[in-house]
Amino acid sequence: MDHGPVDAGPRQDAEYDDDPTGASKSPEYERWGVPSWRNVLGDLRTRSRSRSRSRRGSGSGSKESVRSSDEPAVEGDAPTYQRVGATADEVSGEADGEGEEDLHLRETATRTTMATTEEPLGVNAEPRLRRMFKFTLYETSTRYWITGADVTEKYHRLLRIDRTSPPGQIILFEDETVYTRQQMNEVLVSIDEGNRAVGGLRLKYSFWGLLGFIRFTDAFYMLLITKRQQVATIGGHYIYQVEHTELVPLTTGSSSRFTRDRNAEEARFLGILNNLDLSKSFYFSYSYDITRSLQDNIIQQRQALHDNRHAARPDFNGMFVWNNHLLKPAMQALKHPFDWCLPIIHGFIDQAALDIFGRSVYITIIGRRSRFFAGARFLKRGINDMGYVANDVESEQIVAEKLTTSFHAPGPRLYANPTYTSYVHHRGSIPLYWTQDSTGVSPKPDIDLNLSDPFYQPAALHFDNLFERYGCPVYVLNLIKARERTPRESKLLSEFETCVKYLNQSLPEDKKILYKAFDMSRASKTRGGDVIGSLEKIADDIVKTTGFFHNGDADTDTAHVQNGIARTNCIDCLDRTNAAQFVIGKRAFALQLKALGVFAHDTIDYDTDAVNIFTHMFHDHGDTIAVQYGGSHLVNTMATYRKLNHWQSQSRDMVESFKRYYHNSFLDSQRQEAYNLFLGNYIWAQGQPMLWDLTTDYYLHHSDPRAWLERKRRNYIYWYTPAFLEPRRLPSKPEGQQSKQEQKKDEEVDEFDNYWQECYRPSALSSLVKVYSYRLNAEMRYLPDRLPPRDGKYDFSPFKPRLDPHRQAFDSPEKKPRKGVKIVDPQDEASQYPLHASEETARPGTAEEKPGILREPTFERTDNPFVSTGGAKQVRAADKAHMHLWTLNQFHSQSLHPSVSDTEAREYSRYVAHPLNLPLVVSTELPSDANLDYLEYIHRAGGSEFDEYEQEETAVWGAGISEEDAQHFWEFVGERHDPLTVTEEDGGKKRYKAYRQWLRGKSLFKQSKVDPEYKYGI
Repeated sequence: MDHGPVDAGPRQDAEYDDDPTGASKSPEYERWGVPSWRNVLGDLRTRSRSRSRSRRGSGSGSKESVRSSDEPAVEGDAPTYQRVGATADEVSGEADGEGEEDLHLRETATRTTMATTEEPLGVNAEPRLRRMFKFTLYETSTRYWITGADVTEKYHRLLRIDRTSPPGQIILFEDETVYTRQQMNEVLVSIDEGNRAVGGLRLKYSFWGLLGFIRFTDAFYMLLITKRQQVATIGGHYIYQVEHTELVPLTTGSSSRFTRDRNAEEARFLGILNNLDLSKSFYFSYSYDITRSLQDNIIQQRQALHDNRHAARPDFNGMFVWNNHLLKPAMQALKHPFDWCLPIIHGFIDQAALDIFGRSVYITIIGRRSRFFAGARFLKRGINDMGYVANDVESEQIVAEKLTTSFHAPGPRLYANPTYTSYVHHRGSIPLYWTQDSTGVSPKPDIDLNLSDPFYQPAALHFDNLFERYGCPVYVLNLIKARERTPRESKLLSEFETCVKYLNQSLPEDKKILYKAFDMSRASKTRGGDVIGSLEKIADDIVKTTGFFHNGDADTDTAHVQNGIARTNCIDCLDRTNAAQFVIGKRAFALQLKALGVFAHDTIDYDTDAVNIFTHMFHDHGDTIAVQYGGSHLVNTMATYRKLNHWQSQSRDMVESFKRYYHNSFLDSQRQEAYNLFLGNYIWAQGQPMLWDLTTDYYLHHSDPRAWLERKRRNYIYWYTPAFLEPRRLPSKPEGQQSKQEQKKDEEVDEFDNYWQECYRPSALSSLVKVYSYRLNAEMRYLPDRLPPRDGKYDFSPFKPRLDPHRQAFDSPEKKPRKGVKIVDPQDEASQYPLHASEETARPGTAEEKPGILREPTFERTDNPFVSTGGAKQVRAADKAHMHLWTLNQFHSQSLHPSVSDTEAREYSRYVAHPLNLPLVVSTELPSDANLDYLEYIHRAGGSEFDEYEQEETAVWGAGISEEDAQHFWEFVGERHDPLTVTEEDGGKKRYKAYRQWLRGKSLFKQSKVDPEYKYGI
């Protein structure tokens, strides 16, 4: 989807680069009393691996870095591990809070000068430069220098990277001094003069962000974002898609020489990494935490205000940070790693504008794919022993009215804008141990339940994680098949239901997991089955149970939060799951619009502009998720379940099915290797097998079996964390805050959330085509073509169905009664069965119009017994001379209303009236060019001329036919009493020769000369 031009690199007047001092936004669970349970959760989720502590850098000051060149470097190689393949956690050797670092990415260094510390609101400390939007890479013979600038390009900072560090080590120096543009130029000039003897300071890249550092077998690489594209804006903060990246080696000398001299294993690792296309479906933001939902971000920031802090600390959800492995070297070496490095998510983000009589509503859909147990379709199924399921995707739909830009309400009331709403879904594989063997040729391999855990410990970890992320209750919607000729999916149905029943035994009565099974595939194939109607009822129950998030003041009735989540799954969590989530999202979409005051009902009809926009966006969301997991787009879309299949849909489904089969059979293994390498599931270690030599990656995604005996087990009965079951609430307003805000209104908004400079860049000359909001509103990407008005008026409401009011809505979700069949006598009166208005009128045509594919000829039947001929309307018959240009609808109309031209009627009348006595010879006069041989043949067969049929049957037909031949002919055509019985009289007839031979023992078939029957004349 095109959202405008792609930023190829920072320029002097590049568009929309800023950095609000409003930091990353993520919720902290201390507000729900979770701190006492946090360590418990970390122990329960520990991977029980042998980890060694790694030293983290310390130190502060404007001139002193976290790690200087004299301090020990960050160990990237770590000790040699015993098991096959090492993980990122093992190599980093993080021992503090095991398991917790997987779920929370925070700045680990002690904060002394940050404005985001526990500093009260009244302290007038100068906030440091938090966010940088433009970066420039310089190089000398021994170091890399990175300069970062804010959105106004007035303030700069400096980062130094040593290129002479030993293999496996990285040395970073972070200068916390904030320079002006003139001061930064002076620093760069001094660096250039100091390195003049070895080539000076050279400009290498201008880029938009640093993704982190990665190492294979030799030196480290740093990954840079060189191109980006705007895809959405939330609260004045822009979200970008990665369009291009560069991998820069941290070695001395030129990069080309390193590329030429590197070892074969290094080159192969680079080739595997290139199989992961970072320019597709990877997203980042400078000032908005896209790893968490809008509800979590708002609650976290409001909790920080409640605690008298300017902004919340950076706390990214590590489950969705796909460059988590690349960030670890920076997190260990830098004091403020997220000032330089950007977390990215993998999934889907799209935004569209809905115009409601001048009121603009932005619809945003965000899909976040989990990095845990990530992989291709048949290679990652079910759940691992740490409670992470395959194809785990969190989908969020944000509906906001753009009366104001920011999250803040007038007053100002910080982070209390009531024009923001959101709803969150979840999809994930069935949380059981099951696999499918894709090594064969079957497109649907058998399902194997590998392990049987009577206590369902992995499923317990999974649902406890859902309670932590979304609260209670969890509504499970299971869409797999219940009845099959050969049991495949149905094997998992009863096992999953048993799992939920077991886990519900320990939960409180009002906190139990809600379970609903619906065989969606069977309902769609059953005649008269109403899939959409059934899903609408389920969606209504789900949305009423979980609710949705509506921002606002905590003391008002309009503000509320979402408690709970709808967990939807089928066997692949692709086609059926996306259709079900669309129906649930459509119901929540109507309630969100109602909460904003732009819609008055609880449901929106299909085929309206609003639903069409939402349908296309959700279809793109499902296609993207399907390509990432299954290798092809959706096979069954909403059009399939709404019975809107067009004539080309079957061929499209076949093509997508073949693409999915091809990717699963030949390309998924390469993609899985790229995932394991980029995510840090595999890290090279000396003396251990290479990634491509592993027969399976099972141990890369599961804990070490040898550590199971030492692992701390949670209680089989009390498997959940009680603090996670508590309801979410908006933090209350702190006492005395209103008076302080009244004293400093405009100034405090800039201090808390500097969104204005990012969204409305000051002192920058831009054109309308570069303004994202203008491009979003100017292009109608999803609205259908406007229908011509019948009465001169057109209803511009986006909630008006765009269907013919006289036509029955065959795609209505309501169940329709089956129609009966009545046989009508053609002689009945025409008044009892009037035709539809569209069948009685024809489009007027002109002489210049010619039939074709784009211009369809209009025709009607001329012999319709139901149409009265008393009118003056002249009916035009179909022109069958252009039948090869007819469309499918024209053939259908012609078959229902056939027409017969005058020429065809005369020819048919002549055919049915053709007498058997029609003379074959109409004249005795021979033409001059007559064929004499043909005449001789005629005279030999029937005499000099043919007699007419009126002659008596006893007359002799001609001298050429003897009486014996005539007798044989009449015996042949004569009717016999028992025609199937062969009598003795038939023995002499020629046609019974083979039968006579068979009676003597010969074969009925033709014999060759080598057969003994032929040789001896048997």
